[in-house]
Amino acid sequence: MFDAPGSSSPTASPRTAASDSLDPERAAAELAEALAGPGLGFVLFFCSADYPLAALGEALERAFAPVPLAGCTTAGEITPAGYGRGCIVAIGFDRDDFAIGCARVADLEAFALPQAQRLVDGLLADCRRRAPDAEARPFVLTLLDGLSSSEEQVLSTLEAALGGIPNFGGSAGDDNRLSHTHVYAEGGFHDASAVVVMIASRRPFEVFTTHHLRPRREKLVVTAVDRERRRVLELNAAPAAEEYARLVGRPVAALDAGVFARHPLAVRIGEDHYVRSIQRVDDDGGLRFYCAVENGIVLTAMEPAPMLEELAGVLDGLGRRLGPPALILGCDCFLRRLELEALGRVEDASRLLAEARVVGFNTYGEQHQGRHINQTFTGVAIGSRG
Repeated sequence: MFDAPGSSSPTASPRTAASDSLDPERAAAELAEALAGPGLGFVLFFCSADYPLAALGEALERAFAPVPLAGCTTAGEITPAGYGRGCIVAIGFDRDDFAIGCARVADLEAFALPQAQRLVDGLLADCRRRAPDAEARPFVLTLLDGLSSSEEQVLSTLEAALGGIPNFGGSAGDDNRLSHTHVYAEGGFHDASAVVVMIASRRPFEVFTTHHLRPRREKLVVTAVDRERRRVLELNAAPAAEEYARLVGRPVAALDAGVFARHPLAVRIGEDHYVRSIQRVDDDGGLRFYCAVENGIVLTAMEPAPMLEELAGVLDGLGRRLGPPALILGCDCFLRRLELEALGRVEDASRLLAEARVVGFNTYGEQHQGRHINQTFTGVAIGSRG
């Protein structure tokens, strides 16, 4: 178990805990001991893909039964003590403070508005039935298979059905292997799926998103694309990897996740820029992206501002508006963490996150109000009990 001064007290809600044991039984037992209480109504967890996932799921179900669970695999964890790696972190919600409904979307490609509306109506009915009082307001967390390439369709459809309910989320990771990502619901881990969690409470809360990237003058136009696989084949009518390498002043062979993190590209929508992060260079010189890309879109070169200073300002603002938060549930892009590692500022980031009571995970993409976005810190701040 982590030695985490920022961990919750046994009577707090939500309560948080983490375990760095890779033994599923021990990890589950440590989390259950820390989160247990007569009012425990729901457990949300984020775990490294290093765990034997089937065994971990069985151990968690035994440890917490009959309390329902949901979660996903990660590209790194945010524990009560800050950034973790190769561990599991969990949040326990008491039923006296939170009414929670959870549903899995098993077929992402077939998820259309009628299914979305039935899902949302069912979650609202669950929350109303369980709500401690009539003043409870809902927000929604979505966890998606981070390699499914279905985020945009699912999120836009869900947003239409939610009818203004605040929503955010993150795409599951697999410790930067880009191989297999999983979400957890209904007693097991699943790929090609999404988990939708509706949380209702009378506590004050605020769903938010932020990034530290600023636009430069350089533009790149997508002139050839493989839309289905999110691959850009040409930029400015030149091979995509070569044109991007020219922009950032690196040889194509040197392009890696660290370069992509420090030299992102973004689409401008209105006055805002939304990052379209590059996943990798393919053998044919194309660039594979984490978000959907379209032929003809204009990508703006971005450059980073000081990340932690920007994040500290956002966290301070949340504290002023809500009071000291009981919890900030954060979905933090793994490319932000790679940038912090390159700058040698992971320990500084961990202190900031722990002091602000942030718990969550590093993602392969974030979600905010129906949009699939990259290279952001997105989440919800939940105020303390009044």
